[in-house]
Amino acid sequence: MSGILGKKVGMTSIYDSNGKNIPVTVIEAGPCTVTQIRTIENDGYEAVQLSFDDKKEKHATKADIGHAKKAGTGPKKMIAEFTRFEERKKFGEQVTVDVFMEGEFVDVVGISKGKGFQGVVKRHGFGGVGQRTHGQHNRLRAPGSIGASSYPSRVFKGMRMAGQMGNHRVKAINLEIVKIVPEKNLLLVKGSVPGSKNGYLKIERWS
Repeated sequence: MSGILGKKVGMTSIYDSNGKNIPVTVIEAGPCTVTQIRTIENDGYEAVQLSFDDKKEKHATKADIGHAKKAGTGPKKMIAEFTRFEERKKFGEQVTVDVFMEGEFVDVVGISKGKGFQGVVKRHGFGGVGQRTHGQHNRLRAPGSIGASSYPSRVFKGMRMAGQMGNHRVKAINLEIVKIVPEKNLLLVKGSVPGSKNGYLKIERWS
């Protein structure tokens, strides 16, 4: 499916033709360069590799520099592949926000904000146990029992406990493109998308 790479600028709101206030995420989408075309004959599958956002050569490996130079561009910070690209692309071609239209729906993939090590109340929405009297001091947000008695004498896999929260690959699906600003390479999608400001995103046509 057709797609593009971008960077999250932030959130704002705009008014539609009916005067309704719509929350939107502003994404700097492209321009991206086609740095490789996968074929069934050479790679066993078909895909288009796009690269986005210039990287200084001193921060890139020689492999990255050589790979980008073949496409007539410099090293990039983000590289991703899109399978089943509707339009046939050429090696070294530029891909812009013109691949989308206002009113279309897209999926947006990003890395969610990292929250670090969190307890069960914040991570899973537990209500906490115990009461706030009779000398209670450190059990208000505790998870409670996590296992059975002598049988099965173990903790089941998948038990919801405290641990690392966030910093995962997340896909937000079926988001409407409210507005496109082609002269500034901006894409405004309805609602929120994963990640923090300046986080890299993969935007693909909703399947």
